[in-house]
Amino acid sequence: MAITLTPDITLTDVEDGLVLLDQRAGRYWHLNGTGATALRLLLAGRSPEETARQLGERTPDAAGRALADVRSLITALRRARLLVPR
Repeated sequence: MAITLTPDITLTDVEDGLVLLDQRAGRYWHLNGTGATALRLLLAGRSPEETARQLGERTPDAAGRALADVRSLITALRRARLLVPR
């Protein structure tokens, strides 16, 4: 499942993660460091499973829920119309 951001979305790194600005609606979303890492991996073409595996390696305590968290992130960003299939 390859994804990309819709054309009107701007990414900005911030101290504790990433901000996504929807220029169409003037709305923004803030992702913490883990969410930012997950999104960057997904945008680079990693599958949700690969992304979860990499996150689990970085934070072993959260490895058990990493895939569910990655899938939740994808769902939330799709509902907000920030992602489209590639």
